[in-house]
Amino acid sequence: MSIISHMIRKSFGDGDKVRDAGLTAPDDVERHVDLLYGTSLKWQMLDVYRPKEKAGEKLPVIVSVHGGAWEYGDKELYQFYCMSLAQRGFAVVNFTYRLAPEFKYPAGLEDTNLVFRWVLKNAAEYGLDTDRIFAVGDSAGGHMLSAYACILTNPEYAKLYPFTTPEGLSLKAVGLNCGKFVMERDKKLITQMNLVLRDLMPHHGTPEECYMLTTLNHVTKDFPPAFIVTANEDFLKDQAPLMAEKLTELGVENEYRLYGDEEHPLQHVFFCNMREPMAAVCNEEECEFFRKHC
Repeated sequence: MSIISHMIRKSFGDGDKVRDAGLTAPDDVERHVDLLYGTSLKWQMLDVYRPKEKAGEKLPVIVSVHGGAWEYGDKELYQFYCMSLAQRGFAVVNFTYRLAPEFKYPAGLEDTNLVFRWVLKNAAEYGLDTDRIFAVGDSAGGHMLSAYACILTNPEYAKLYPFTTPEGLSLKAVGLNCGKFVMERDKKLITQMNLVLRDLMPHHGTPEECYMLTTLNHVTKDFPPAFIVTANEDFLKDQAPLMAEKLTELGVENEYRLYGDEEHPLQHVFFCNMREPMAAVCNEEECEFFRKHC
């Protein structure tokens, strides 16, 4: 573990413990937990959540790619957020993936790809409608999801990666929430972003690696419809409009949302806080965008 990964895991972890203290699984959600989608019991596990009232029905699927600066997070930290999406009529897949610095990019994307393979393979057992697959990703997960969507829709970009996507997989729409879509090293030598890139990338964030990571460079007209979220006090709030503008320029359907105002300021990934009233608003509006594409 590096110094920066230790700091991120400590500070993010402390905040998330406070956020989720006292929360319990809702009674109306059916949970299938700790399912192995790869080979590692530590890194490659997933949960499936379904609304109990839809028992036996084949449901549209949301795959959630969690955030955490590429160095933090797991499915346990996202369970309450993901179960809230399940309550809105979806089967939700919530997974843990390999993190930096223990693993270099694109390990997390390789795991994301394995999860989509698992969804297609296990659809019948868990009532997953493979013709209606959606995905959400926040912060670093928003970056990863945008990269994966580019891999699915840009053959030249796909050639940069050491894996192949499942045959027949397409995403009906995606939710890009407080994500980072432009990647570059800070001019100052020692900054948090530079240290994260050092942990994340095999060559510590060369110009070529940053070009690869900047998904704004690789979106095409075939990118899936996107619901793009940020907040008025999101430290990445400049990123979302860049993606929305690029997709609009390419003719890709998208809806851009900036939540919060001076009277009710909202922070980065506010929608994961089940005690925040605007989280319910944001999550419902994103799910409604998905329903329009079912």
